[in-house]
Amino acid sequence: MKKLYMGAYTLCTALGLSAQEILWQRDIKSNTQDFLSQVATTIDQQYLITGSSIQAKNQASVGDAQKPNNGYDFHLVKLNQQGEQVWEKYFAGQNHDFLSATVTTQDGGFLVSGTSYSGKGLDKKDDSKGGSDIWLIRINEFGDELWQKTLGSTADEEAKAVIQTTDFGFFVAGNIQNSAQGYGSKDVWITRLDKDGKELSQLILGGKGLDEVEKMIPTKDGGALLGIYSRSSEVGDQEKPIPSAAISQRPKASSNFGEGDYWIVKLDETGKVEWEKNYGGKGDDHIRALASTPGGFVIGGESRSERSGNKSVGIEEGTDLWLMALNERGEERWQKSYNFKNRDILMGMSVIQSQDTRTRNQDLTKGILLGGYTQAEGRIEKDDETFWMLYVDGNGNEQWRKHVSGESRKREERLSDLKLNRDGSIILAGTSAEELGKENWKIVKLGDQQVNDLIVKYDIKIYPNPVSDYAYVEIGFDFKEADILVYDMSGRQLQNLKTKNKVAKINTQALVQGAYLVTIKTDTNKTANAKLIKK
Repeated sequence: MKKLYMGAYTLCTALGLSAQEILWQRDIKSNTQDFLSQVATTIDQQYLITGSSIQAKNQASVGDAQKPNNGYDFHLVKLNQQGEQVWEKYFAGQNHDFLSATVTTQDGGFLVSGTSYSGKGLDKKDDSKGGSDIWLIRINEFGDELWQKTLGSTADEEAKAVIQTTDFGFFVAGNIQNSAQGYGSKDVWITRLDKDGKELSQLILGGKGLDEVEKMIPTKDGGALLGIYSRSSEVGDQEKPIPSAAISQRPKASSNFGEGDYWIVKLDETGKVEWEKNYGGKGDDHIRALASTPGGFVIGGESRSERSGNKSVGIEEGTDLWLMALNERGEERWQKSYNFKNRDILMGMSVIQSQDTRTRNQDLTKGILLGGYTQAEGRIEKDDETFWMLYVDGNGNEQWRKHVSGESRKREERLSDLKLNRDGSIILAGTSAEELGKENWKIVKLGDQQVNDLIVKYDIKIYPNPVSDYAYVEIGFDFKEADILVYDMSGRQLQNLKTKNKVAKINTQALVQGAYLVTIKTDTNKTANAKLIKK
C-alpha cells in the first residue's frame, strides 16, 4: 500500500442545494482488507491517517533487514495540507497488531494505541503480558519513535481510546475480559500515564455483564469523559471482585433500561470517578461519539429503542441516530433522533462554537456536524454505503443533510472519521471497496459553504502566544503563496518565510524575550499584522 491516487467527486444534497467543493481526494490503494481507525489533525493542519494493514509480501522492515511478519501491523500515513504524502510508517510485531486510536500531542507529535497479540520482536520491544495487550508508541512529527510501552495483565485487553491531558500526560482507555479484578464478562480499563509513559494509576469500571468503552475526550479541568456501551446491571455486595492494591475498582451504580445503554463516566485529573450517568430505552442503544461544548457535552450513537426508559424520542425505521446534550454534571439538556433509513451508523462529530465573549455564561454552541454511513438491512436504498453528513443547530434541530458520491464510488463505502478544520473545511476518512477483503482508504477534503458561513472569520492567528520555541501562524484568507515576515519593534526584518500553507510553523528560538510584529503579505496583495510575544 504505497501509492496515493486522486479522483473527482461530486456531492448530492438533501434539503436544498449549496455551494460545495472537493478540495482534494486521496485513495490509498490496497489488495488486502485494511482497517482505518481515524484521522488526527496536527497543530499546523496536516493529517495523520491511522489504521491496520498487512504489508506487501507479508514482510516487515526492521532496519535494513526484511523479516517475516504474521499478520496485521500498525499503519500510519501523514498527509500535508494539500493532501500529499509526507511519510508512511509501519510498526510491526510478529503476530496481529491492530491500531485503534491516535492523539496529536502538544509538541506536534502523536501517541498511537492499539491491541497487540505479539510478544517481543521486530518493532515491539516488550514481552507480552499474557493474552492480548495494549501497545502504545509515541512518535515525533516525522514518525520517529520516542518511546513505547505495553500495558496488560494475564487477561485479554483491547485498546479503544487515548487522550492527552492539560499536564501533558495521557489517559489510555480500553477493555479487559474476564479479569479477577473486574465485575463482568468485559469491563473498562483506564490507565493514566505521565508524558514519558510512566504509569500513574489504573482503574477498572464495570457492572454485572458487558461494558465496552467506545470513546474518550479530555475535559477542560484536566480530566476525561468516557462514553461506554453498557449491557450491565449494578453489582451487588456479594458479587464484588477480588480487591487489588495496584488497581482501583469502581462498580456501576445503576441498572440498564434495556439491552444496551449509553453509560457516561466523568473522571477527574487523577483518574477518579466524579460522576456517572446512564441513558437508554428498552431496546439496544449503542454510543459512538462524544464532543465537548462550552456548556457541557454532546453524546451520540445509534438506537433501536422506542420511547422508554429515559429516552424521550422514538425511532422511524431500523436503527436511528440518537443525540443528547448534557450539562457539565451529565444532566440532560435535550435529546433528538434522526433517520436515514436502514441501519444508520454515527462515526464522527464536531462542534462549531461561537466566539462571542459577551455571552460567556451561556452555551455558545452554534451547531454540531455529524458524519457516518448507512448500512443496508434487507433492501438497499439509493444512498446506502455512502458517506453522509448531518448538520444540526445548537438545540439539535436538523438544518441539512448531504451524501458524498461520485465517479470513483465503490459498492461499499464506510466512513471511519470526520474532522472539522478551523477554516471550515472538512476531512472525511473511510474505506472504499468493491468487495469485502479489498478495502482502500479514501480521504476527502471538502469545502462546504454552509459550514464556512458558520466559522468566525479572521486575518491572522498566532499560537501559542506568548511562545517559547515554535509558533504557528494561521492565515484566514485565500491565497496561493504568501510571505511571513517577522520584525522587531525598531522595524528591522528578522525572518522571511515563504509558504503555500494556511498554517505555517516558525522558529522563535533565536529571538530574545520581548515583542515582535508578524506581517503576512500574499500574492493577492492582501496583508495582515499581529503581535508575537517571546517568553
